[in-house]
Amino acid sequence: MCGIVGSIGFREPINPELLNRQRDALSHRGPDSCGTWISSDQRVGLGHRRLAIVDLSDAGHQPMIHRHSGTVITFNGEIYNFRELRAELGHLGHRFVSGSDTEVILAAYAEWGADCVTRLQGMFAFALYDPGRSRLLLARDRAGEKPLFFHHSPALLAFASEAKALLCDPRISRTVKRASINEYLAYGYVTGENTMFADIHRLLPGHIMTIDVTSGECASTRYWTVPSLEQRATDVSPEEIEERTETLLTQAVSRQLMADVPVGVLLSGGVDSSLVTAIAAQTSAQRLRTFTARFPGHQEFDEGPYARMVADYLGTEHVELETPPATPELLLSLVAQFDDPIADSSMIPTYLVSREIRRHATVALGGDGGDELFGGYLRYPALIRHERLRRTIPRWARRLAMRIGDAVIPEGTRGRGTLESLAGDIGTSIANAGRIFRADERVQLSAAIRDLPASALHSPEQIRHVRFIDRPSPIQRATANDFTSYMVDDVLVKVDRASMLTSLEVRAPFLDVGVVNYAFGGVPDHLKVAEGARKIMLRLIGTKLLPPRLDLTRKQGFSIPLEAWMHGAWRSLVDETCGDSRDGLVDQRALLAYQKLLKEGKPVGERMFTLLFLRLWERHYGISQVT
Repeated sequence: MCGIVGSIGFREPINPELLNRQRDALSHRGPDSCGTWISSDQRVGLGHRRLAIVDLSDAGHQPMIHRHSGTVITFNGEIYNFRELRAELGHLGHRFVSGSDTEVILAAYAEWGADCVTRLQGMFAFALYDPGRSRLLLARDRAGEKPLFFHHSPALLAFASEAKALLCDPRISRTVKRASINEYLAYGYVTGENTMFADIHRLLPGHIMTIDVTSGECASTRYWTVPSLEQRATDVSPEEIEERTETLLTQAVSRQLMADVPVGVLLSGGVDSSLVTAIAAQTSAQRLRTFTARFPGHQEFDEGPYARMVADYLGTEHVELETPPATPELLLSLVAQFDDPIADSSMIPTYLVSREIRRHATVALGGDGGDELFGGYLRYPALIRHERLRRTIPRWARRLAMRIGDAVIPEGTRGRGTLESLAGDIGTSIANAGRIFRADERVQLSAAIRDLPASALHSPEQIRHVRFIDRPSPIQRATANDFTSYMVDDVLVKVDRASMLTSLEVRAPFLDVGVVNYAFGGVPDHLKVAEGARKIMLRLIGTKLLPPRLDLTRKQGFSIPLEAWMHGAWRSLVDETCGDSRDGLVDQRALLAYQKLLKEGKPVGERMFTLLFLRLWERHYGISQVT
């Protein structure tokens, strides 16, 4: 795992000192070594910060140059099938001088061109400069595990693993988009190509971008998309599907244990991480190390007993990490790290447990992706329930219930969104899932979005409402939505930024391309979700591999005592932030109103955190303009 940067100067040579500053802004992603390469005409520059995982020798140093073609690469991630590719390329005449996966990508490009990305199985973001074709290739993995930001203008193409590196360049403005503020307030993150910054974009997962170094022309193409359920999947027996799922997951875990550094597993005691642990314990050549975060004094958030039960049953070397309360300074450091903000407060325990694990291991396996692939969220059975109620309750009655609910159910209370969902269609239910503030509430929160037209104001919901509309069932629409939006731009961002701040590489076996393709293409809805059940397939596997006493229906998530911290350790920071009389991206009056509700004991912790994080982020990054 590493940090990458680079730029192309279309009108003037690049600045080597600026390139090095951008590279070193990512030193937390790669503390082991660094490198810079600049083309002979000074128009192209690549930078790299290395976290050494595979081939710890200097032979794995980057940027790396192909000794025959002169092609140069800077690469972030892991290619789990690189040994198989290396053997295949060796038979085709390629020779290797290192044991790194980076060199295999260079050889794969030399053999297959840009199509080489379709053969790569892993998590990756890389830039590859081909001097023979005078082009730069940017590529990102299918699931979006590894980030890649870019800026493109007539004078400059610049890219980096994190937006903060791009912001080292004064030519890239810190102007924020109104539409992005609107989406952040709706869902707590910005999705798709956009970021909060008007001048910075994201390369989408499963995409390649090709830049002509001479003309500056830029084109992005998709090389992978989320599969649809195959018709023949409904004809396969549940036993065959279970066997195939377990086989693919076992292959993924086995490959992701590969490293030349210590490896552990993030174990929460939930079905996803427990299955990863069980399979890893079977396939690891050494005794497996597992890690669990605990919050002393907050038993309702303590997953320790469940994780300990799994660890004892599997015989792992288990470490329980007691995380201290999050200080204001820690929150501010995370604000600085999340240069494209998200309102997911579980970034805090993710960071704390990553920091502790890093003292014992350099790589950790986790359970991310299991919910989206196999129907783990509580909202999935709710979709089935909503569809049944729509068929039995007249539309006029559902709309009346929504109007009454708006009048009598307090903000932030469960139930308001459900009534609105029932008044609409399945797309409404999908759009409302996970929403933090409604459109009318967002207008009251921020002057920056009050001038948006109605169509743009409702755009965050509309995007999710129509995405994957061609999928034939609510579950297929919802899981594909979450996989390409919530997972990519919230869950994986949280894990990547929080863990890489501690220089820990986190891997996700569920996001192996074989598992992903089969989960969407080969596992039918009834083996994922029913009205009263979730993760049906994974629980079937779990009954064979996990302790009989483990509650496989439990759904807790990586939660924290958020409101308790706002009343305690963070109180001075909350008071100071809300007391700032200047309006910014969030109106001060709105902050004070939610602070009052918080003090009254109302359940507004998540909403307050959303507003607090945005205000602190705005200050840190010196936002001065909105467009």
